[in-house]
Formats: sequence, structure tokens, C-alpha cells
Amino acid sequence: MVRQLALLLLLAGPVSTGPGFAAPEAPRRVVSINLCTDQLAILLAAPGQLISVSDLAQDPRSSTMVEAAMAYPANQGQAEEVYLMKPDLVLAGAYTARATVSMLERLGIRVVTFPPASSIAEVRQGMIEMGRALGREAAAQAMLEAFDARLARLPPAPSQRPTAATFAANGYASGSRSLAGEIIERAGYHHLAEDLGMPMGGFLPLEALIMADPDLVIAGDPYPGASRAEEVLHHPALAALTGGQTVLEENDWVCGLPALLDATERLAATRKGVAP
Repeated sequence: MVRQLALLLLLAGPVSTGPGFAAPEAPRRVVSINLCTDQLAILLAAPGQLISVSDLAQDPRSSTMVEAAMAYPANQGQAEEVYLMKPDLVLAGAYTARATVSMLERLGIRVVTFPPASSIAEVRQGMIEMGRALGREAAAQAMLEAFDARLARLPPAPSQRPTAATFAANGYASGSRSLAGEIIERAGYHHLAEDLGMPMGGFLPLEALIMADPDLVIAGDPYPGASRAEEVLHHPALAALTGGQTVLEENDWVCGLPALLDATERLAATRKGVAP
């Protein structure tokens, strides 16, 4: 199989990639090898158009669409297995294994890559680009309009916003200029990362979190079992915090999907019990 692929690589030329590439007609056999493109394609693809999604789409720890994803054969994102599916379009993320993407391109398979969304504006653009890639512009426009209408119905932020901070494994905190940061802002909170000079996120020392004492700490949902990376989430010093604490399922806001509004609405609802 490897020798056959090598021969095909010599014969195949490069193809254009990227969300801006316009296909002459709607693809008929689409394979997605990225968690975020999996879910967006499931939402937008025509019946029978999407033929495989990555195995992560069927993982409840990662995906918000496990039940829907189970209807599709899963792939592990390997070039050989994807090639044998005979796709006319492969959907990938910007950080999908470059060796896989490069090999598929050189085999003459069209690959469209999508960058991770770092803002709601980029979430909206991702919907448009996926609709264009699939030849499903009308469906994408309808999704976008429903998303915007739901976004507009979020409760207004109070004049004095409570402060919220994220705190995950290894003490990681999302930045104020991130998708998580915008979700926190849209939910009516002020992001502590802005005060700490962490616009892009990074390691938040436990001491700094305790001293800041935000009105709400948003923790990730711990994995089953024991992990040294998650020990900090159970540190006794956290008992000194006087504000509220909540856990949000991270799969709601990892990808640029309409599901991020679920996280936003739940977070907005916590404001009733949080006073700045």
C-alpha cells in the first residue's frame, strides 16, 4: 500500500487549498479528519454527502454531537485510510497532521483547512466557509441567521460586571482575547485575564488566582481517575476563594459551533447567584 501511494505521489500534482478555494460543483464524497470540521459538516452537509468523520466526533469528552456522529464511519485521520474512501473533498483543521494533509494534496485530493475560531466573528465566518466548501451556502446562511438571533437574545450585561476566571489542568487560564474570553464577556462577566495581562491565555499561578479572588471561577470538567495535571483543581487553597465556582463542559466551547451558545447561556444564568 505504501509503495502504491508513493507512485501516486509522483504522478499527482498540488491542488489549491483553504476555505477561500471555490469548487466547481458541490462535492459528493466528503471526509472530515478534524473534530471541529466533523461537527460543522454534520450540521451542514446534505444527506449522503458526508461519508466519514474523525473518531473524536464520537468521543463524549470532546464532541457535542456524539449521537449524530455515530451515524458515520469513524476515521483516525491517516492518509492511507482516507485515500481508500475515495473522497472528492477532505476537511481538515489548521493543526491537523501536516504529513497527512500534504500526502492527500499530492495525491490530487482537494483538502480544505479551517483555522480554529478565536472569536465569535470567526465562528460566523467558519459557518460561511463550510457552506461554501460543501456547496451548501443556503443552509449555512440559515444557520448563521439562527445563530445571530439566539446571540441577540442573550440577557444584557449588568452595569457592574462580576469578574470571572477560568482555571483548568496545569493552572491554564484562557485569555481575554480568545473564544472562551468572548463567551465570558457575552455572558455578562469581566474576564480576570484582562486584569492580569493575559490576553492570549497561559499559566495562572494558584497564588495569583487566590489573591484576585474573582466572583466566579470556571473550571474544566475533570477526567475520570487521577491526573497530576488536575491536582491543582483540588488544591486546599481554593477553599479561600469567596466567590462562586462552576464547572462547564469544555466540548461546548472548544469549536466554533452553535453549541457555544449553550455554554454562554448557562454561564449567563450563573450571574443570578454571583454578586460583584
